[in-house]
Amino acid sequence: MTIISWIILGLLAGAIAKFLLPGRAPGGLVGTTLIGVAGAFIGGWISSRWLDHPISKDFYDGTTWVAAIGGSLVLLIAYRILFGHSRD
Repeated sequence: MTIISWIILGLLAGAIAKFLLPGRAPGGLVGTTLIGVAGAFIGGWISSRWLDHPISKDFYDGTTWVAAIGGSLVLLIAYRILFGHSRD
């Protein structure tokens, strides 16, 4: 996959992660999508590095999607824990 497809995957993974983790996000829409892109990269890297699943060249590989969404969820949870009360 190219960098552009990882960015698109990250945007979609961020939207799915936001749907799975409802509530008020401290970063809003822009912050959530940027976290989704970063989560896709981190999830893909962890999947290829430690889970012995190479990065697929196919955009529709289910394991790649699960890794991207999982990375986005982890980053969203961490972001809410660290910066969740900054708007109060």
